[in-house]
Amino acid sequence: MVNLTRIYTRTGDAGSTRLSDMSVARKTDLRVEAYGHVDEANAVLGMAITSGGLREDVVAVLRAVSNELFDVGADLSNPLVAEPKWEPLRIPPESIDRLEAWCDEFSESLPDLVSFILPGGTPGAAYLHLARTVVRRAERAGWAAAEAYGLEVSAGDEPGGVNPLALTYLNRLSDLLFILGRVANEGVGDVLWVPGKDREPVGERARRQREKIEKAQDDLGRSS
Repeated sequence: MVNLTRIYTRTGDAGSTRLSDMSVARKTDLRVEAYGHVDEANAVLGMAITSGGLREDVVAVLRAVSNELFDVGADLSNPLVAEPKWEPLRIPPESIDRLEAWCDEFSESLPDLVSFILPGGTPGAAYLHLARTVVRRAERAGWAAAEAYGLEVSAGDEPGGVNPLALTYLNRLSDLLFILGRVANEGVGDVLWVPGKDREPVGERARRQREKIEKAQDDLGRSS
């Protein structure tokens, strides 16, 4: 259990911080950047949960994910080394399996897509799409850190690499959040993207394409 006795420490006023293994890193370090984005994604999940209107099973999944995102942040802030001073918190393969199972479970009741989706519909859906984009950013930042430090365990004085399972977790989580964003819009239907050439039809073909998308969106709303 973590015991926080004081929130401010003044130790970071010179632009440095400590990773979870107590090694010193600059606040601009790519690892710090990556787990900072994970922290931001978790904050957006909190907004989604408290926005109201989400199904209870969706909220339960989001609360579980919120806890695991702390694990992801801890993992990203712990370089891979052969002999750590203490056992680091790592994302296990089972966590990724669980995300994939949730993706399959929540996808079953969703209709096929005929276009890309725009954020919106319900507040919960909009927040979930925002969380998805922040998770994608965290994944990109994690890969930038991996390019700088590698994905391997360090046995010497070199900085340890980044755990690839943490990056895989973020990838699968962004997929799950996309799916849950659609689930959150079950009562109103997906907000579908209408390409520019179809928004203002200039010909019969473009007009038919727009009508097809609009009909599909209406059908989604009625079937939700």
